[in-house]
Amino acid sequence: MASAMMFHIFSILFLLFTSVLANTEKAIFLGPEPVTVPLTHPTLSDLRLHTLTPTPINGTLRTQLPAQFPSPKHPQGTATWLILDNLTPNQRYEVRVCWAATQPTDFTLTTFPLTTVWDTPELMTSLHAYATSQQQKLTPDANTAPPKADSDSGSGEREASILFLRILAAADYFTTDASLMRDVPPVDVDVILDPFLFNVLPRSIAGTACYIVAVAAVAFLVARWTTGRIRGLVAGARGSVKKRQ
Repeated sequence: MASAMMFHIFSILFLLFTSVLANTEKAIFLGPEPVTVPLTHPTLSDLRLHTLTPTPINGTLRTQLPAQFPSPKHPQGTATWLILDNLTPNQRYEVRVCWAATQPTDFTLTTFPLTTVWDTPELMTSLHAYATSQQQKLTPDANTAPPKADSDSGSGEREASILFLRILAAADYFTTDASLMRDVPPVDVDVILDPFLFNVLPRSIAGTACYIVAVAAVAFLVARWTTGRIRGLVAGARGSVKKRQ
């Protein structure tokens, strides 16, 4: 009986987690070895890319990502580039994109070391095109520009564990609305950089995992106690019947 109850509990928890992750795409990676990053112009900040760091205050970006239907030139959709900075070498991380089910989209997340992007013409072309489009969107209002990394201010150079993140967004829907088929609207997303605790569990779900383990342990103990009580009552009832006979 106890094992059956535990099975039902974990089945419910599995369904809950499955529903939560239904609109989430993620990539798991290790922080790279530090590289030398110049602090004098041109710098990474000049690309005007959003930067995520492992700190809770800078670990989440709520934004809109451009998307398009797959084409021979862009088989996986439109590319968006970000920077993952201040990583810890050999630390496990998870970066994920969360979006609403009302905007069906296929996302592909890939991280690249700086040198890989510099040495790959295809990646450099994609990065340059996105950075150029970002700069064209800027207005005199500084609040519209992506925030610069604090570590990119000053002079000289710094050592940093840093990666580029490329997010490809491909529209995945069909509608009789010709305008939506022609012009894919941007997708509202949360991009989250989540470090693993002890390289085992993402930090954001550590509290939930502890709570689930505690609930499961209490449920198991209650189930065992209940089973023992029922068996005791059944044994007592059988003993009473035998004495009467």
